[in-house]
Amino acid sequence: MVKELVLDNCRSDDGKIVGLSSDFENLEFLSMINVNLLSISNLPKLNKLRKLELSDNRISGGLEVLAERTPNLTHLNLSGNKIKDINTLEPLKKLPNLHSLDLFNCEVTMLINYRESVFTLLPQLTYLDGFDADEQEAPDSDPEADGDGLEDEYENGEGEEEEDDDEEDDLDEEVIDEEDDEDDDLEGEEEEDGVDDEEEDEEEDGEDEEDDEADDDLPRGEKRKRNLEDEGEEDPEDEEDDEDD
Repeated sequence: MVKELVLDNCRSDDGKIVGLSSDFENLEFLSMINVNLLSISNLPKLNKLRKLELSDNRISGGLEVLAERTPNLTHLNLSGNKIKDINTLEPLKKLPNLHSLDLFNCEVTMLINYRESVFTLLPQLTYLDGFDADEQEAPDSDPEADGDGLEDEYENGEGEEEEDDDEEDDLDEEVIDEEDDEDDDLEGEEEEDGVDDEEEDEEEDGEDEEDDEADDDLPRGEKRKRNLEDEGEEDPEDEEDDEDD
C-alpha cells in the first residue's frame, strides 16, 4: 500500500520511466525530479495520484498522457523543462481537479501575457507558479492535499507552541507554590524565634525577682552592704574601722 514514492535524481532508461507499473495503483504522491525524462509516455495508470513532481527534466510535450492516466491530479510541477508554447499545455484542460501548476524556468514563462493566457486556457487553476490570478501567494500547504491539516500545524510549530505555553504555565504555578511554602517556613521560624525570646525575657525577669526577694530577707545592714558591694563602693563603717586601726 505505497502512497508516496520519491525517485529524485535516479536516471531513467533512454529518457523513459522504468520500473514504475500499475502495481503502484495506490500512489497519491510521485516525485521524479531530475531523472533525465524526455517523455512521460510510460507513466502507468494511477487513478489516485494527486501530486506529481516532474521538475528539472527535458519534457517538451505529450502531456495528454496525464489526463488519461492520472485523472485526479491536483498539483503538477513541470518547472525546468522544455515547454515553450502555451498550446503545449492545452491537454491539461482535461484535468478538472488541477488547482496548482508550476512552470518556473520554462521558456513559456517568457511569453507576453503568459500568466493571463494560462489562466484563460486552464480556468480550473487556482495557482500558477505559486500565485493566484490576483498575485496572492499560495499557502505553504494545501489542506486537501495534506489531510485535515492537523499535521501541518505541528510541522509549522503551532501545536508545539501551545504545548510549550501549557508547560510554562505549569512551571509558573510550581514556582509560585514553592515561594509560598518558603514564605510559610520563614514565618514559622520568626514565630518560634519570638517565642524563644519571650521565654528568655521571662526567665531573666524571674531571676531578678528571686534576687530581690532574697535581698528582702537579709537584715537591713547586710542588705545595704550587699548593695554597696554590687555598686563597687565600701561601707562607711568599714572605713571608720580602718581609720581606728
